[in-house]
Amino acid sequence: MARRFDHPPTADEIEAIARTAMQRLPDPFASHLQHVVLQVDEYAEDTLLQEMAIEHPLDLTGIYEGIPIGQCSVDTSGSLPDRIRLFRQAILAEWCEEGEALEHLVRHILIHEVGHHFGLSDDDMHALEEQA
Repeated sequence: MARRFDHPPTADEIEAIARTAMQRLPDPFASHLQHVVLQVDEYAEDTLLQEMAIEHPLDLTGIYEGIPIGQCSVDTSGSLPDRIRLFRQAILAEWCEEGEALEHLVRHILIHEVGHHFGLSDDDMHALEEQA
């Protein structure tokens, strides 16, 4: 059941929704995410938007930063931990625009970024979302 908010959800509330979604993923996905950092920021920074050729910060709801599992090797040791970043303001804008439950939207965005971590295709991400 979707929660009702009488104020815009905070970064902590969005993170709690995302963490719950991560925990509900089927194995082996959930167990392989324990070392992936989950972070909620207000907006993507300008340099990231420029790198991705995105003109407006509300157009980026999340990003996976790291090396997909299938591309890891001993040569990648010493790198920063993989990270999934969600962008609160962009999520809130999409939530208001689309009118869907916040939990569903955050779960959808999170699973898309998890899919990048595992190197999944769009079809595989959709199937994972159906399982979660």
